[in-house]
Amino acid sequence: MDIQRAPEPTAPEPAEREGRKVRVAVVFGGRSGEHSVSCATAAGVLRAIDRDAYDVVPVGITRDGRWVLAPDDPALLEGGRAEITADDAQVLVPLGDAPAPLVLAEPGQVPHQLGAVDVVLPLLHGPFGEDGTIQGLLEMAGTRYVGSGVLASAAAMDKHYMKIVLAGHGLPVGPYTVITPRMWRTDKAAALDAVASLGLPVFVKPARAGSSLGISRVDRAEDLEAAVEEAQRHDPKVVVEAGIDGREIECAVLEGHGDDAPRTSVPGEIVLDSPAAGFYDYETKYLDTAPLTMAIPADLRPEVVTRVQELAAQAFEALGCEGLARVDFFYTDRGDVVVNEVNTMPGFTPFSMYPALWEASGLPYPALIDELVSLALERSAGLR
Repeated sequence: MDIQRAPEPTAPEPAEREGRKVRVAVVFGGRSGEHSVSCATAAGVLRAIDRDAYDVVPVGITRDGRWVLAPDDPALLEGGRAEITADDAQVLVPLGDAPAPLVLAEPGQVPHQLGAVDVVLPLLHGPFGEDGTIQGLLEMAGTRYVGSGVLASAAAMDKHYMKIVLAGHGLPVGPYTVITPRMWRTDKAAALDAVASLGLPVFVKPARAGSSLGISRVDRAEDLEAAVEEAQRHDPKVVVEAGIDGREIECAVLEGHGDDAPRTSVPGEIVLDSPAAGFYDYETKYLDTAPLTMAIPADLRPEVVTRVQELAAQAFEALGCEGLARVDFFYTDRGDVVVNEVNTMPGFTPFSMYPALWEASGLPYPALIDELVSLALERSAGLR
């Protein structure tokens, strides 16, 4: 991405003291395989955000990493297959210890200021967005942003290290093994033996991808190599998890204000209406949702609801999350609640599980957006 340093940047006055709207840069698209999912998320936010309270600057990132000023038109971003393409005008982000105006550069013209923003809402999923990379850029630019910081974003994105952190804090995680690219190249037999110790079925996943991209359920040992290679199309490092026979329960977490504890929603459940649907993959999440039902609230005993909410808040704090996260669980027939994943930028369309959980908990979608922006404005960039 192009970077231009503005001369002697100074921190803008808070919007409320200037008597103007809070200026929010909504950033979406990106270089990961979840580009179109990010666009769909942005469409929902652009439709719902309070235009009386916020001045919105839509910024799209192309698949090759260029930042462009995007049209403020949700209809262009919906459908699950939208694509950000580069025009001639690129958005430049000045770096420094305080926010400086974004710069718009067009061929043949003198670059001009697009204006400073008070907060960035990075609606990016997967690598080069949800994994701490854009968070690091915004820290270097001295700019407030919605969501978790660099370390929490990176650790939660990498399923391997997420499990290490959660287990280190005493949270329950399922059996798994990791296949590194070097291991697969130099000692494939040892990698396959490690997987065999988990039994069947197993789920083979890219370690650092989301939205169920590249995930395969393997019921026969002879299908394992192909599943690993499919996952490696999305990430050279692969996590293989033992199949857990249980219900898929999800809980939304929202950071508390000041020193308040994290807040948790009612739990919800992902229900696949047909055995033919297989599992909750990318196609079922975003393209063919007919076999899918989100049961909100989930039909759970009160003590299980409490257990899920407590573990969700503990996972949020164990990773050092900020802003928002969705924590996914398995609830087994034996009554065990097992943490599956922590998503620091969960799907955020009006119909996604995270906003739906908060809607059922009394916080509507537009108010949820407002709450996330408010939380971001309360904290500064940098160490905290």
